[in-house]
Amino acid sequence: MSTLKRLFKDSIIYGIAAVLPRVINFLLVRVHTDALPAEHYAENTDFYIWAALFAVLLTFGMETTFFRFYKDKEQKDSLVSTTFISISLWVGLFLLLFSLFFTQISTFFGFGDNVLRLRLFMAIMALDTLAMVPFAYLRASNRPIRYMFIKLVNVGIIVFIQLFALRWIPQWIENGIQLPNWVSINYPKISKLNYIFVANVLGSAVSFMLLLPYLIKFKWQFDKVLFIKMLRYSYPIVIAGLAYVINENLDKYLIGIYIDKETEGLYAAAYKLAIFMNLYIMAFRLGAEPLFFSISDQKNAPETYAQIMKYFTIVGVVVLVGIVLFLDVFKHFINPSYWMALGIVPVVLLANLFLGIYHNLSIWYKLIDKTRYGMYFSIIGAVVTIIFNVVMLPKIGFMASAWATLLAYGIMMFISFWMGKKHYPIPYNLKTIIGYLLTGSLVAFGSYYWLQPNWMQSIFILLLFVGFIYLVERKAIRKLF
Repeated sequence: MSTLKRLFKDSIIYGIAAVLPRVINFLLVRVHTDALPAEHYAENTDFYIWAALFAVLLTFGMETTFFRFYKDKEQKDSLVSTTFISISLWVGLFLLLFSLFFTQISTFFGFGDNVLRLRLFMAIMALDTLAMVPFAYLRASNRPIRYMFIKLVNVGIIVFIQLFALRWIPQWIENGIQLPNWVSINYPKISKLNYIFVANVLGSAVSFMLLLPYLIKFKWQFDKVLFIKMLRYSYPIVIAGLAYVINENLDKYLIGIYIDKETEGLYAAAYKLAIFMNLYIMAFRLGAEPLFFSISDQKNAPETYAQIMKYFTIVGVVVLVGIVLFLDVFKHFINPSYWMALGIVPVVLLANLFLGIYHNLSIWYKLIDKTRYGMYFSIIGAVVTIIFNVVMLPKIGFMASAWATLLAYGIMMFISFWMGKKHYPIPYNLKTIIGYLLTGSLVAFGSYYWLQPNWMQSIFILLLFVGFIYLVERKAIRKLF
């Protein structure tokens, strides 16, 4: 239980560090959808698609690899310096190639009519990639408070600039308030969409400067032998990451192609309402991934992994049921003109819960240094995503993308579990986990598509569901706390 308590504590702190900023950014969705028409919001969505793609390519799987090799504390200096030097060289090559082929790349990625946006994109990618190593070091060395502080500074800057540019200045202009000359002259020169990019650049720059003290303290050396070992471990993670980007983002891009950009914007905004499941999974992973590696040598590690999976699933189904029951409240975080796509939310929430379970299951191939299996599973998921979207989008519209996501993550989850039994058996309590998944899904989908309860009934259903879980798990919960 001490390990579970540590995981719970770290997840709470990392939750504040990673989840709270994204909750705040999520709250900005209303600002974005109020300020931008659906077509322009689709352009903002495309930016995050490309950003996710380049984040995988530039970090090259080194974050997970860093935790794998950090177990050997004696090579800490060499690990940090080798990782950062290799990442820096890779980022330098990225900037050089983008500079040499700027015009062609700008046209390919749809930045042809807005050169500034591509330059800002390059800066964001470079700064965030360089920040990966010191952020990973803070996590690996169990310094969640410092990690949280820097993340909150980052999001504070981003939020302030976006509110200032997208909400406050337009309101002041509308109300006839006299603005300083430098604002009146320069504000119209940049499109509203570009201010989102500007905010991210400044937030990333300040974060990186705050992280520099954690880099200069190490002895700088490049360990070629260590680097080759890390590459062998990381390259399957890169391919798996690229496949994950396809699973997570290609649906939006294909909607823009097979239907139109306006529908892509509507779908992307509604998809944002699944963020609370994503945030829960992210907070859990930030705390769990270093922990999983640190306890791997313990005799009872498999039993601990099994317990963690059960509690993860329990909380996940509560999140699923809670968001669906109160979707009439959460939907106000986006502009009403985007509500027509809300039907995807229950499906996408369950899909992301499957993804979270898959991330838990993935510990088996990471511990035995067979990360290529993660590559295989993600490729399978990507193929399912592509085929289902291409075939079904023209027939049933944007709901096809939501069902494709659920199908892809469900298949990945099942295959990983099946293969894991052979290579690294973990005694998961399947009856309990499947029971909670089925019950939670029944309550969530039944409530949204059939019962459609009012808020009083929703409160009652949620309390009944949570009370049922507590009665079943009360002994274990008391030990945990």
